[in-house]
Amino acid sequence: MADESPLIRSLRAAVAAAPGDVPLRLHFAELLLAEGRHDEAVAEAAVALQHAPGDADARALMVRAMGMPQAVAPVSEEPAAPAPAPEEPAPVSEKPAAPAPVSEGPAAPSFDWDAAEQQVQDLVGPRFLDDPQADGADGADGTAGDAAAWDVDAPGAVRLADVGGMDEVKERLEAAFLAPMRNPELRRLYGKSLRGGLLLYGPPGCGKTFIARAVAGELGANFLTVSLSDVLDMWIGASEKNIHDIFETARRQAPCVVFLDELDALGAKRSRTHHSGLRNVVNQLLTELDGIASGAGNEGVFVLAATNVPWDVDIALRRPGRLDRTLLVLPPDAAARESILRYHLRERPIEAVDLGKLVKATEDFSGADLAHVCETAAEAALLDSARTGSVRLITTKDLLGAARQIKPSTEPWFAAARNVAMFANEGGLYDDLLAHLKRKRKL
Repeated sequence: MADESPLIRSLRAAVAAAPGDVPLRLHFAELLLAEGRHDEAVAEAAVALQHAPGDADARALMVRAMGMPQAVAPVSEEPAAPAPAPEEPAPVSEKPAAPAPVSEGPAAPSFDWDAAEQQVQDLVGPRFLDDPQADGADGADGTAGDAAAWDVDAPGAVRLADVGGMDEVKERLEAAFLAPMRNPELRRLYGKSLRGGLLLYGPPGCGKTFIARAVAGELGANFLTVSLSDVLDMWIGASEKNIHDIFETARRQAPCVVFLDELDALGAKRSRTHHSGLRNVVNQLLTELDGIASGAGNEGVFVLAATNVPWDVDIALRRPGRLDRTLLVLPPDAAARESILRYHLRERPIEAVDLGKLVKATEDFSGADLAHVCETAAEAALLDSARTGSVRLITTKDLLGAARQIKPSTEPWFAAARNVAMFANEGGLYDDLLAHLKRKRKL
């Protein structure tokens, strides 16, 4: 547009620099309209209406601009229909009088905005391109707003003291993970980095996720849970981008605990993975654990992972500097079983329940199994009450009967884990598991 006046060029540059300035854009549109450039004026008015849909001046300007398309139309119609040409100057010459009845009269509310939108849809882009900083909108580089995509929980009230029993697990966590984080002076003295990774493994239903939340509570850190469904995407490269966005969110929210649930699905052995997309997810996870993608590294980001089958996790994820510490989470011990049973019976009608007998009868039961025992005993008492018409309380007999009906869900896991501990214990990865099996005489 070399023939533009200096004023028009200056205003065009000013509007480009401040796209959200509605009064400036309307002033620019007025000048375009005065020069007979109606299509450009319509486009600018439409953008102004996107930023301020209720702006009366923008609406009036759009009405005036759309009400004068004849300045362009006669150019294409003159060769085919010369007769109407003399009649066209009348509305053009009456430009100053035209806005009064249209913009201020009763006909204004009935203006066909749908038709106007269709006429300018090729000239005006979608709104999210004009306002990349809007809440929940994509950024200029196509990255989504992390607050909307990834839910980061604030530091919770759960502490290790809320975990019943499991004293050995707590001691290991304290020595390997928590003590260095609570003592910054000692950490600096010994050159301990404020980063780390810990892999929790063991039978299903034994409280690995609850322990991870307790660790986050002890650290006073935010908590971000990640599972396979949060990461996998049908589009090529999107899964890797999700992994990157998760860790970028954690770095910005540091101190933050990133909890990778079911790590065997998210970080399966690449040698056994035939789908290239899953292999790329593991590669990206390795990169993020090293902090290569971020200049600041992973300082203040603590990675906890949980799995029932650690032998299916890619070995590169467990090398030093990544998930280099491993903790076996066994079925709850006697003290933990008593705490879990008390919790699940606290709001149920019970009578003279002997927790000592029940704790002995539920050895090797997982936390989920214990909850199932309480549920089954409650069902039996409820059924009796329905049959007899008189409410009776849950007794020790109900609970012991339920415990006899239910088999510990941990037994199949230990049967599979025994072979791994005996014949695939490279580098002593499963020494804790081997020692437990020897104590239980399961070898």
